Amino acid sequence: MKTQLTRYPKILQKDYVKAAVTIGLMAAIVLGFYFGLAVALGTSVPLRVVTSGSMCTAENGCDGWSCVFDPTLHRGDIIIIQAVKPEELNANYPNSDIIVFQKPNTRENPDETPVVHRIVEKYQVDGTWYFQTKGDGNDLNWPATPDVSYYDSHGNLWSTGEGVPQDLVLGKVVMRIPYFGHITLIMQGSDFAVPLVVLLIVLLIVVQFVIPAARAKKRKRVEQKSKTGKP
Repeated sequence: MKTQLTRYPKILQKDYVKAAVTIGLMAAIVLGFYFGLAVALGTSVPLRVVTSGSMCTAENGCDGWSCVFDPTLHRGDIIIIQAVKPEELNANYPNSDIIVFQKPNTRENPDETPVVHRIVEKYQVDGTWYFQTKGDGNDLNWPATPDVSYYDSHGNLWSTGEGVPQDLVLGKVVMRIPYFGHITLIMQGSDFAVPLVVLLIVLLIVVQFVIPAARAKKRKRVEQKSKTGKP
């Protein structure tokens, strides 16, 4: 019994296989790059998208498109994260490290979106490092030394006054890529984003493989007719 695929011309069958192999290779390359980056940087999540404007220092705020080359982070940035020993983190504010961490008051909800803020100071208690943090844009006097009231631990994100313990630090930001994170933000904010991406993939396959195959088939049929002299 013939399969459904045998109903189509062989040239189209070959292009369907070619399309499937191409998509598979692209997926393998992307996944290989991601997991390779995770191994190289020592963290399970080496890439994240900045979803908040709390690091923006522009007086009029940031929309993620303007002022993107200021020395801070903007909404829509893709950040690359590297694992680091807590004692090696730089707390020399305002040139201190920007870290990615889970809020201390959400230990019971590890899936909550991590925070990306700058270290203001660090201290050690009973062998454990703690980090006081703050968003660069949460104080209009940046980069001047901020008042303690602007610290995340004093009501901005939690209210215990205690810094982020080292076990909740996921890593530090080592690179930022502007603009490209907006693709993810658009997908998160729209119910039609995923269907649109699927549609674009389908259109790409049609344009790259199906249409050329159909044209080749038509051209072959015309050539055969010209050889036989049939109209």
